[in-house]
Amino acid sequence: MKFKDIRALASIQGPARSTAERLDRRCYSIGDMQKMAAKALPKSIFDYIEGGGEDEASMRRNIASFNDWSFMPKWGSVENLSLATTILGGPSAMPLMLSPTGGTRLFHPQGEIAAARAALAAGVPYGLAHLSTTPMEHVAEATPGLRRWFNLEPTNDKVMLQAVLDRVSNAGYEALIVNLDCRDVGHRERDYHNGFTAPPSIKPKTVFEGALRPRWALGFLASDAIAFPNLDAEIPQGPLSSTPDMWRTLLAGSYEPTDWSDLEDIRTRWNGPIILKGCVNPKDAAIAASMGFDAIQVSNHGGRQLDHMVSPMDVLPEMGEATAGRMEIIVDGGIRRGSDVIKALALGADVCAIGRPYLYGLAAAGEAGVSHVLKLFKAEMCRTMALLGVTTIAELKEGGRELIRHHSETFVRVAAASDLDSQRSLAELGTP
Repeated sequence: MKFKDIRALASIQGPARSTAERLDRRCYSIGDMQKMAAKALPKSIFDYIEGGGEDEASMRRNIASFNDWSFMPKWGSVENLSLATTILGGPSAMPLMLSPTGGTRLFHPQGEIAAARAALAAGVPYGLAHLSTTPMEHVAEATPGLRRWFNLEPTNDKVMLQAVLDRVSNAGYEALIVNLDCRDVGHRERDYHNGFTAPPSIKPKTVFEGALRPRWALGFLASDAIAFPNLDAEIPQGPLSSTPDMWRTLLAGSYEPTDWSDLEDIRTRWNGPIILKGCVNPKDAAIAASMGFDAIQVSNHGGRQLDHMVSPMDVLPEMGEATAGRMEIIVDGGIRRGSDVIKALALGADVCAIGRPYLYGLAAAGEAGVSHVLKLFKAEMCRTMALLGVTTIAELKEGGRELIRHHSETFVRVAAASDLDSQRSLAELGTP
């Protein structure tokens, strides 16, 4: 081949003109974004995103559980493919939402506002954590038109609860995400090794790691202190300040004994939709449906709480049977591909939620990074649906169980066929 032919076939790329263009050229998967985040953050900070409870078995199982399901595409024309769907009675551009995450400005100075803006641009809901580091009012002001949901812990302090709910409502949040999986804080050993204790312990290696990541360090030092301004009814004024008690709340927890009556009390006080997050027991799901809650988020907290807790994908079919269409089902944990979302919807989920993936994007490139993560998920979902032979989310949910098979089902079918062949062989030989 002559040089002029090579020049005709190949294009010479100039420098990327924007962060988004740079990401398009370098980041083709969530795995790529994870690597970029690891390079951008000090190891101790990255480990806070990445780590799980105890032996991290739940965290690994979350990812592995998706590999247990295989697609069985159907033949037919796929035209006008659409990811559009409805979540809690409102529109969403795709069956995905950004789940609440705590301490978000640890990973990038833009923190929650960057993530929320990316969600708004992508047309998906955004959940703000009660342990978020930006006042809920600031997030609301920065994202008019965004479907914002607020995450809180059950409490038996009814005066404080009502005051917080009033603040959430006044800030324009349409739904509540109520945690059911935080009766204690998971034993996250990576954090202990890194000095993420209550109060934090600054070790020489922590300073050294920060020096190796000057861009992160400068952003961290130039921003407001890491604080948690959404824990009570008081709207903060001026720059945020941090106290040891705040860090104890994040890293050590502050559980108050609560039960179904406290959840029922929240239901009577809040006029909008309520999602119960951390529900993995079908009996709990049935109770929640009978009490009139709007949705459950089938989640083991990303494997960060109780280790060896069941993976959401392992119980999803049972949760669908227990709720029987009386409430919507959100799934999170281990979702790294658009094909994972499609598998969950085929098994009965209405929408999936992501946490770590968008934090990788935030750490790597701020708002542009989160937008790129959502762009990757959208492209992968579209490609998976086209190859699967499905045009709409409604079609996927209606006939999804015929398009997906668990590896154990394949084993049973093969074993049954083998047994039948053996019986036929014996019959042919005249063996009784």
